[in-house]
Amino acid sequence: MSRLRVINLGLPKSGTTTFGRALKLSGLRIADHRIRPRQTDDTALHDRFVAELVYEDYFATGDPLARLEHFDGIAEISMLRRERSLWPQTDWGVIAAIRAHHPGARFVATRRPAEAMSASMDRWNDLGRERLPTLAVPGLPQGWGATLAERQRWIEAHHAHLRRLFAGAADFLELDVTAADAPDGLGAFLGRDIRWWGRANASRAAG
Repeated sequence: MSRLRVINLGLPKSGTTTFGRALKLSGLRIADHRIRPRQTDDTALHDRFVAELVYEDYFATGDPLARLEHFDGIAEISMLRRERSLWPQTDWGVIAAIRAHHPGARFVATRRPAEAMSASMDRWNDLGRERLPTLAVPGLPQGWGATLAERQRWIEAHHAHLRRLFAGAADFLELDVTAADAPDGLGAFLGRDIRWWGRANASRAAG
């Protein structure tokens, strides 16, 4: 039987922390954006960004998860930091390679209403006001992303793109984390009980 691997293709502030915590508390080992020393004894991975590892191994070996064998899933896969902008969740080459090397993989796209996600990005440190409009992002070229409306259009387009890429596929779930049945839907999709569901890493209130 193929090993279950869970890859979240959702954008930042889509409920990735809630998703990751739910999977951790349900018995899975989850990487979330950056590898913390407490998560693995492999010192070469300590403090490494997941997106960098995914791309390094994709181009070096063809397997984007080559050095992530310790982990059962990834809660947030993108990276937007200083001059580096990496978005594997928008890259079909990476997704197809994970499928080919890990036939048991399941892909989830966490989301909330696009307007709420955009507003949350605006409140989360410098994400919406500086990093997104300053750095080039797939679907959001440099110079766009400073307004709520621009980010909302980008969010909606990302999910429309994923729905088209995975049309009819059994290994993909678009998950509204605000839905009352979100944990039940996720559990049924993964074939295991989700033991916790709530709200984690909420943005501070505007003002």
